[in-house]
Amino acid sequence: MESDAAARAALLASLDLLDSPAEEEFDRITRLLARVLDVPIALVSLIDTHRQWFKSRVGLDISETPLAVSFCAHAVAADAPLIINDARQDDRFADSPLVLGAPFIRFYAGVPIHAGNGTALGTLCAIGRQPRELQPDELQVLHDLAHIVERELSYRESSRTARQVIHHSDELVRESQSRLKITFEQAAVGIALVEPDGRWQRVNARLCSIIGYSESELMRLTFQDITHPADLQTDLHLIERLIQHEIPHYSLEKRYIHKDGHPVWINLTVALIRKANGEPHYFIAIIEDIQGRKDTEEALSALRHQLEMRVLERTRELSQANDRLAVALHQGQLASRTLATREAELMAILRNAPDAYISMDDSGRITEWNRQAEVMLGWDRGEAVGQHLDRLIVPEALREAHRHGLQRYLRTGVAKVINQRVELSALRRDGTELPVEIRITALPNENGQLFCAFITDITERKRLQSFLLAQALRDPLTGLPNRRALLDRLPEAVARAKRSGQALAVLFIDLDGFKAINDRLGHQSGDAVLQQFAQRVSTCIRRSDTLARLAGDEFVVLLEGMANPDPDQDPAQVARKILAEAAEPFELGEGVQGRIGASIGIAVYRRGDPEDSALLLKAADERMYRAKAEGKGQAWMVASGLAPAPQEGEEGANIT
Repeated sequence: MESDAAARAALLASLDLLDSPAEEEFDRITRLLARVLDVPIALVSLIDTHRQWFKSRVGLDISETPLAVSFCAHAVAADAPLIINDARQDDRFADSPLVLGAPFIRFYAGVPIHAGNGTALGTLCAIGRQPRELQPDELQVLHDLAHIVERELSYRESSRTARQVIHHSDELVRESQSRLKITFEQAAVGIALVEPDGRWQRVNARLCSIIGYSESELMRLTFQDITHPADLQTDLHLIERLIQHEIPHYSLEKRYIHKDGHPVWINLTVALIRKANGEPHYFIAIIEDIQGRKDTEEALSALRHQLEMRVLERTRELSQANDRLAVALHQGQLASRTLATREAELMAILRNAPDAYISMDDSGRITEWNRQAEVMLGWDRGEAVGQHLDRLIVPEALREAHRHGLQRYLRTGVAKVINQRVELSALRRDGTELPVEIRITALPNENGQLFCAFITDITERKRLQSFLLAQALRDPLTGLPNRRALLDRLPEAVARAKRSGQALAVLFIDLDGFKAINDRLGHQSGDAVLQQFAQRVSTCIRRSDTLARLAGDEFVVLLEGMANPDPDQDPAQVARKILAEAAEPFELGEGVQGRIGASIGIAVYRRGDPEDSALLLKAADERMYRAKAEGKGQAWMVASGLAPAPQEGEEGANIT
């Protein structure tokens, strides 16, 4: 133990940490810990030989306490997390002056922080004045933040970690380049890097498809060559303002000239990347095809300020690392500039992305969440990052499949949704679901796999599909279900009747005398009769029953759930009501009335009968023709358990 204390004291002395001024790198971590765990006190505590000294503190005025009363010393001695739910109930601390007096500690959670050689230097701890239990995800947050403290401490050991930091810098650059390439090539919009003189530096496949040129053909042209002459001066004027620092970027609607000569309307967004000396380096152009929806403005959203701060922090961290790595100064500076350029490109692209962009690691935790994801799904970026994706946006019914799919891919490299366009349902913050199209790419990185997804809201597309399907199943004259809808519903109704044991009746109705009205008074009068007849029949049946127009003057009624001898459920009684309604005069306009009748055939399905909906409809049709043959204005029923017994030698009975 004494050797550990001596080694720790020597290492702290070499790092110049004890009694050093406050540093934002550590204070940011304690502020974040206090906010995330909702505690009044958060500390980075370093264990000296006779005291604990606070390198960073939130909610505590003193900078050190004697080692004898230190909670943190216990965690360091055990080199393991120390969780005290209620200090008053813990024999080790119940009589501590820090418990009985200020700061009145009741809850304590501390995780050891180590130097690069594994020596425990102190703890990152959260302190509360009320007893509580630390949840697993809160302990994970404490571990993660302690790791960040350890990483900051490792920078102090630059002479021993130079090669590791250089390798880390290279990995960050390669990951950034890989993410940029995937984003660049798979974006749903055209993206181009353009030289200050208008020559194309780099273009993606989507831009080539918008204007019809291959990449090699386009690289031989300038943006001026393919811009419509009427729009060129406006574009050039905005570029000049951008170069002169008058505007940070610009957007406008303009026309390109397609390779085949026709104009293509696009929405163009341009940002300028400058060299270190402030001179123009190249432009980043985002091109969205808006031909066919010219009247709809699809504004591109900017990434939140937090994303900009994150890029600046990462750049600053690399810069600080490079300052400490004197041996590798040139290589570190080059890596920093390269990373900053790639991050700036990625930031500009994601800022203007019209789709939601989400990334997650191979544990399923969200690592990135852009502004469009906030708008679409309702969660702020700060709330989403670090959460498990399946708990946040995957509907409960799909979560198990999502987890199995992720594990299968990590185990075998096989997945159904990677590099595919897949339509799924996404869960919004308010609990509602919306249909989306998702495109996922998997990228290997130093920690395993990174999954990048672009998500498009397809609510309007689905609404249009549903509308068209509903129209296809609806009779335009009467608004009733049509033949196709009936043939879809009838097998389902037979299956329900079979399961429930309740009978199902089919009434096949044909109007008597309708052709005479149609021929004598015209189709407009005939249409009026059909519409009025449909309304009348609707009053004779229950809301749970189905009335459909089969064709012309033929209608079909499905009566379900006939379990009891209820008059309202008796097909014969319903048929009599319909015949009575059909016999009443029909208003044909301008004081003209018409009279028709109806013939009805009835077939009844009961459990035990053949489960054949086509046969049931045919039987009702045949009974309808029998009713017409018997003099019209009648209803005939196939013999069944729910119908009157037929007379001897007959297949059915006249119920009127």
